[in-house]
Amino acid sequence: MRIAVAVDWSDQAFSAVSTAVKLYKPKELVLIHAVDLRPFENPLLAPPVATQAFKEFQQAMVESGTQLLDGIEGTVRAEGVQITRRLEVGHSAMVILNAVASAHPDLLAVGATGKGRVGEMALGSVSHRLFLHAPCSTLVVKNPLNELRRVLLAVEGPDDAERLTNWLRTYPFTKPVDVLVVSILPVQGLMDPATIPALEPWDQATIAGAQHLVNDVAASLSDDPYRATGRVLRGHPAAAIAHEALGCDVVIVGSHGRKGLERFLVGSVSHAVTHRVICPVLVIR
Repeated sequence: MRIAVAVDWSDQAFSAVSTAVKLYKPKELVLIHAVDLRPFENPLLAPPVATQAFKEFQQAMVESGTQLLDGIEGTVRAEGVQITRRLEVGHSAMVILNAVASAHPDLLAVGATGKGRVGEMALGSVSHRLFLHAPCSTLVVKNPLNELRRVLLAVEGPDDAERLTNWLRTYPFTKPVDVLVVSILPVQGLMDPATIPALEPWDQATIAGAQHLVNDVAASLSDDPYRATGRVLRGHPAAAIAHEALGCDVVIVGSHGRKGLERFLVGSVSHAVTHRVICPVLVIR
């Protein structure tokens, strides 16, 4: 398994590295660091007379990035993992996405500071851009993974369930875990099945179908290294997942890959989950 990790000097970036190697046993770890000097390239901040000083500053930042990669490599060298390093000067998100496109990792791990959606829109967020545009599955880490005992697997439908199950079988965790498979049925709002008789059979059939789905997924995962059970929940999907995640070490969700207007209109459960959940979130493309 090849895992790429976007690294900087933040605690969350170090947590992303440590969490990735705790969850899996990668054969190769691609460490990517971008030296983003855009804030200092404004002509008012760096006039022509300061060209040499700016070059020296850039070189210092590159050397600092090299020291960062040296330190991170030292923390995982004992794991027997092959390390590949990518350090480039440029826009952070673009440097990382270009490196991912050329490295073709199975997973991209990225630290997230927990910036809210308003902060993402106003200030920008590298982790948010990577989450949106990375071509591979993404592990979003806000806090370090202390233990790996219980995993929450949220499935939406048969296709989604098959994709997530295939991932878990292809890339098993480093140790056996308990897996809670959940499917969330949205609340019907003003249409109460009790007051509209035609809706009640349909509602019961929907619940039965969802229960059958989670039971099938749990049964398919109920062997080493997984011990799985299934449950159907009602409510807003992201809120329900966040509530169940309180007792879990990792949350796994699928992504539809919606973009543009469709993403704005329909929303993204996986994106909302990364904001609501404090434990690592694995988003399967």
